[in-house]
Amino acid sequence: MAKSIPQGRVGVALIGAGMIAKTQVAALSAAKEDVQLKAVVARRPERAGYLAALWDGAPPEFTADLAAVAADPAIQFAIVATPPSVRHEVIAELARAGTHILLEKPVARTLEEAVGVVEICERTGVTLGMVFQHRMRASSVAAARHVASGALGKLGHVEIAVPLWRDQSYYDELGRGTYARDGGGVMMTNAIHSIDLALSLTGPVARVQAMTATTPLHRMEAEDLAVAGLKFSCGAAGSFVASTACYPHRTEVIRLHFENASLRIDKNALEVSWRDGRSSVEGKAVTDAHEGTASHNNHEWHQAVIQEFVDALRVGRAPMVTGRGALISHQLIEAIESSSRQGRPVEIGASSADQIDAAR
Repeated sequence: MAKSIPQGRVGVALIGAGMIAKTQVAALSAAKEDVQLKAVVARRPERAGYLAALWDGAPPEFTADLAAVAADPAIQFAIVATPPSVRHEVIAELARAGTHILLEKPVARTLEEAVGVVEICERTGVTLGMVFQHRMRASSVAAARHVASGALGKLGHVEIAVPLWRDQSYYDELGRGTYARDGGGVMMTNAIHSIDLALSLTGPVARVQAMTATTPLHRMEAEDLAVAGLKFSCGAAGSFVASTACYPHRTEVIRLHFENASLRIDKNALEVSWRDGRSSVEGKAVTDAHEGTASHNNHEWHQAVIQEFVDALRVGRAPMVTGRGALISHQLIEAIESSSRQGRPVEIGASSADQIDAAR
């Protein structure tokens, strides 16, 4: 049975002390009126102690005992930030104990594994939410509002561009860019954020023709370049290009071309260009944190995800992005990989869509 949510602060554990842990703890600290960090679970707890300085409150427990943390009645949900290769075991332990889960992307290494993770949570009745923080950008919220209004007309053309740079040291980390640990390269680790955001505005893709590759600029197992032509279920056509071999590092951009206007969405603002000549800039970022070669330190979007998840738990509704809702992004990534391997278009048919029908 899933744990009940208290009226006051909600107890939370952080599972995993890797690259994103600093951002998560800073976000939790900023949301301290709603949450209390009770524990940090890491394989080597002694190496995770530095995170205590980022938490504005009594120091959490640092431990390797996941089972004890999962069973702790004072901990109502856990943020899981482990590598995808160990997700299934961690989530199964938490779900059996009734601990709700907020999961860093991706759900798992493959679509099949991801469906399994979602089904574990559904069987046990725990809420599974996803950390897709790009949805919380002011520009993304403004874009969603325009799309929902219906004033833009029919969607005709979609452009998704993820031109990133990662130097070799990024992939020298043990397991990074491998199928065994991460489930893939640029798509699963980096571009999945833009994929999720784009699909939340366009709906699903029906047909893919793609190529993936590892450029000579990186030594890694999986792809650092993915290019795809897309045919959407709504009838629109589009393109997807993602790479970590684009120097200098640039921001991700989504362009949506409708009958009555075009939207340009990036992390800084939404640009709206109407066919009658009007234009506007909306959702402009108040702050623009520096994005380095690996990640940025801005925790505000993560904070918004955490607070939205807590609110969902309190009122008993689904969070903004559920685990099942995230399967639509995994489905597209798998179709791109399959099209590249086979050298032909891949249809994303109704039978595949059936397993993610609750995503929309």
